[in-house]
Amino acid sequence: MLTSRAAEKSSASWSVARVGATIIISVVALTPACAGGVVDFSCVRGTRSFNCVSQRATDGDPYIRIVPQVLGEAERAEASMRDHKWLTRCRPLVARDNYGVARYLYSEPGCEYGVGAD
Repeated sequence: MLTSRAAEKSSASWSVARVGATIIISVVALTPACAGGVVDFSCVRGTRSFNCVSQRATDGDPYIRIVPQVLGEAERAEASMRDHKWLTRCRPLVARDNYGVARYLYSEPGCEYGVGAD
């Protein structure tokens, strides 16, 4: 009869991981939500791993983007003219590098930053 101590340790570590994840989930679920805040919690289980992550964001979070209001006709015309000037000056071209990754190439310096539509 063959036995493996690693399997017993693995089983024990899975139990600890499950208990830990349960505690984390209950703490997150029972924590009151703050007004204007966002919480995202998720867990992933692999063959020999178990990972959980929680992300919180507040109103002042720099990664939250505010969607701009609908443009009027004058603003649309101005944006279209600005885009046309940029396309004419920068002439963007998509080319594949040695690894097959698509890269943008521009005819003028600064175009990769959106500069040049004065």
